Amino acid sequence: MKKPLALVIDDEPDICELLTLTLGRMDIRTESAADVRSAKALLRKHRFDICLTDMRLPDGDGLELVDWMQSNASGVPVAVITAHGNVETAVQALKLGAFDFISKPLDLGNLRSIIENALRVKAAAHEDGSELLGESPQMQELRAMIDKVSRSQAPVHISGESGTGKELVARLIHESGPRADAPFVAVNCGAIPGELMESEFFGHRKGSFTGAINDKAGLLQCSENGTLFLDEIADLPLAMQVKLLRVIQEKKVRPVGASQEESVDVRILSATHRNLAEMVATDEFREDLYYRINVIELHVPALRERGDDVLLLADFILQRLDSAASLDDSARTALLSYAFPGNVRELENMLERAVTLCSSGTISAADLQTRAAADASIAKAPLAGKLGDQVENIQRQAIVEALEKTRYNKTAAAKLLGLSFRQLRYRIKKLGIE
Repeated sequence: MKKPLALVIDDEPDICELLTLTLGRMDIRTESAADVRSAKALLRKHRFDICLTDMRLPDGDGLELVDWMQSNASGVPVAVITAHGNVETAVQALKLGAFDFISKPLDLGNLRSIIENALRVKAAAHEDGSELLGESPQMQELRAMIDKVSRSQAPVHISGESGTGKELVARLIHESGPRADAPFVAVNCGAIPGELMESEFFGHRKGSFTGAINDKAGLLQCSENGTLFLDEIADLPLAMQVKLLRVIQEKKVRPVGASQEESVDVRILSATHRNLAEMVATDEFREDLYYRINVIELHVPALRERGDDVLLLADFILQRLDSAASLDDSARTALLSYAFPGNVRELENMLERAVTLCSSGTISAADLQTRAAADASIAKAPLAGKLGDQVENIQRQAIVEALEKTRYNKTAAAKLLGLSFRQLRYRIKKLGIE
């Protein structure tokens, strides 16, 4: 089997020699270049499996080369070597399409991990996001972006309303990339009690606090070589945001009660239904962490923006429920007209109820329950004002009706709407519902 071929670009002979020796021990052949011009010539001549480039070169910089490679050598994963602490440059390189970065002085363990991941990128057969159903232009664009970002190690922030499928997008990024064989760990940041958060994320040593009867690995250690998905990252307390930022930048954690830090190799994906940029403006979320996790942003469209996708999803969900029931014309019209404040999760819950309610094996608009029918009629009627106001009015009415049905039991109302209790409480506050 032919050995992989790497291109090393650095004008410091000592660095070139160190990288060549490290790669040689990994059974990887190398070519080297001391400037941008020679690197481009070699990239045109050979089919490389990985490229490692310094940022500062005699006739240009690594950023210029990374940008050039996206058009001229797009199949080659490129990792950039940055000066210690130069986070802004590293983030810029990731935005331009770099696979990863490593800071000077070089950590050889971290370097080997980056190289191994890059080679897996070359070997991986990327999924096309087939689990993410939909033929709308928004969904086609989303699947293309998932395929693109899965080849990188850059942090990705997934935005979108509750119930749109943000965790599914995160799983597809993981499963389509070089870390697919390693763990995918998903955590809801709002579900961890504040006093346990540091121990849950970083682990702890036996005896470090009352109740710590054994050593325990944290979520980051459990994600080693894989992906940690931080859902509802907006719910992280500010003190924890500082510690997470350090982990992302230094790739090291210190378990509670430990005297030394431990290296971790984890890709961070995050998501929230809240507007992080607004939270940064009001000092509710750290600006430095925002720019670090939001290197690449993927937006998952709301169901109401996806046109006929709702019917495609409905048919798929009915098949998954192993139901012989089908939708009649009135049900299809109602689904197309309804705004779905709870998105795909709400559609699933609605169809589960409808399968139970329908007696003839055919689901009608009435079987989708009065809230769907009522909101469908609202959606069809011409509404004045901005689109955002229209959507909020529909959401407000749906929440009020759910609260009335459940005699103002918020837990039951959240379940009826296909939302978590925290999500319902947030919407009640946002919409000013008393």
